[in-house]
Amino acid sequence: MSGGARGKLKVYLGYAAGVGKTYRMLLEAQDLKRQGADIVVGYFEPHGRKETIALIEGLEVIPRREVIYNGARFEEMDTDAILSRRPAVAVVDEFAHTNVPGSPRLKRWEDVHVLLDASIDVLTTVNVQHLESLNDQVYDATGVRVRETVPDWVVDEADEVVLIDLTTRALRNRLERGVVYAPEKARRAMDNFFNEANLSALREMAMRHAAHEVEERLRPVQPPLLAGSTAGAPEAAPRSSERILICLTGRPSSAVLIRRGKRVADYLQADCLAIHVARPHETDADAVERHLTFARNLRIDTHIVKAEDVPRAIADFARAQKITQIFMGRSLPRPMWKRLRENVVQQVVRQARDMQITIVAERRK
Repeated sequence: MSGGARGKLKVYLGYAAGVGKTYRMLLEAQDLKRQGADIVVGYFEPHGRKETIALIEGLEVIPRREVIYNGARFEEMDTDAILSRRPAVAVVDEFAHTNVPGSPRLKRWEDVHVLLDASIDVLTTVNVQHLESLNDQVYDATGVRVRETVPDWVVDEADEVVLIDLTTRALRNRLERGVVYAPEKARRAMDNFFNEANLSALREMAMRHAAHEVEERLRPVQPPLLAGSTAGAPEAAPRSSERILICLTGRPSSAVLIRRGKRVADYLQADCLAIHVARPHETDADAVERHLTFARNLRIDTHIVKAEDVPRAIADFARAQKITQIFMGRSLPRPMWKRLRENVVQQVVRQARDMQITIVAERRK
């Protein structure tokens, strides 16, 4: 790379371990090396897979950095060493990885962004279940809560996303043959997370997300207006007229609201805002702040409004911001003597009749 341009990011997207993401990534790395590219392996996780390990041969591997945590030794990608080496391209496996405490950055995708800012192209791998907005859908489908996640915008901003697909039968066949894990671990995996139903659900999510990525990249651009326009590249297509508002509280279900609302906003190409109406003497301020921080990390425009009348504050804010859809959680059960009065959700529905209100249920396993 030259001229200080930001590096390009290529993501190999799969739906489970063993579909061939790392293998395909290393095949491309070898092709680039044959073409004369200055390429290094910044991080590679072999998982004992002989065919994949063989593809490292001849590639320059940057040694890992040792981190001591709670008296134990761990190895992480040495981002500083890669920066000092300054290759044109770096191969970085496991994009969603969480670094050991004491590392300069919390997530590996943040390390990758440092490399991109230094004009280094990056090839990386990630599974669809690590996308933040799909976290609840993955849990509903599999019963497993994925803890290592990547904000959707990080993948959306990639220059290229390549879906690595494999039928569920072929993947389970690879597990049975011991290609993915050692035999005992493979048997446990096939009885649990890697059962047919889970893999089918995850594969469908991956294919849908890949289709969405293709659709976004094929979306036509808006040419500049003739009057007063200047020659040059066409301007980006305008965003949707839809505007989505997510109503946050301190309840755990707000995380579900954030993911659901942001995913809908992304699909609609809509602006996404979040509001918390702070009442006097609030007792869950810490929980609210965690949800607001989570929303900000997903690039949602957050707002805090102080008011006693929560429904009125939501409706007024939504109208002032030209909101078209409001996402809310169900109101908590109330004592019998209060049930004749409207709850917060009912009042917002009544006061914001010109907007679509989506009530998101709290799903429990």
